[in-house]
Amino acid sequence: MKKNEKNTLITGTIMLILFAVWTVLIQTVDVQAVGQNGTDIGFAGLNVWFHKMTGVHMWVYTVTDWLGLVPIFICMIFGVVGLVQLIKRRSLLKVDKDIILLGIYYILVIFGYLIFEMIPINYRPILIEGRMEASYPSSTTLLVMSVMPTLAFQVHRRIRNTKVRYGIYAFTVLFTAFMVVGRTVAGVHWLTDIAGSVLLSSGLYLIYHDAVHLTDKNN
Repeated sequence: MKKNEKNTLITGTIMLILFAVWTVLIQTVDVQAVGQNGTDIGFAGLNVWFHKMTGVHMWVYTVTDWLGLVPIFICMIFGVVGLVQLIKRRSLLKVDKDIILLGIYYILVIFGYLIFEMIPINYRPILIEGRMEASYPSSTTLLVMSVMPTLAFQVHRRIRNTKVRYGIYAFTVLFTAFMVVGRTVAGVHWLTDIAGSVLLSSGLYLIYHDAVHLTDKNN
């Protein structure tokens, strides 16, 4: 394993460990009953201060919610790529390894989301359509930051046209930044929810990235 590949794997692992530590801290540091219906929120002072500063902007929430379909569409595109390869090559083992790993990676992201839906750590600072909803980690932020880097990564591997590649790179960066910032200031999440998503998605992506390079090396 090359030094930079080893560093990527180590960084990804560290990010996941930090996410685990962050999750524990959220449940133990400055916990106060300041959430909806008196639910406990960790880092209460920071979260309440930031929420009051940004306020609630439902139009931003709505826009970012609908734009959350973009990464889902990207997942579907890669799913179709894998399916076409499977049909043409008539064997799962003959499907490109990076596409198989990508499918596994997306499943892990979904699994991570479902775990925190079943075991809520935090609830949103506001009611959504009159209901309390789990908010940690931010699912939209997790989805965007997990999927959009894979788009840039796959484009780098599969498209040789420089203009197209850089155009998609620019779109990826701008879209991701808009979604993360939008979700942060919309007021439908606590600040710590966003931070948790950044740590989890970054760790998972870096490990996926390294797994692909490791597979390339062994082929």
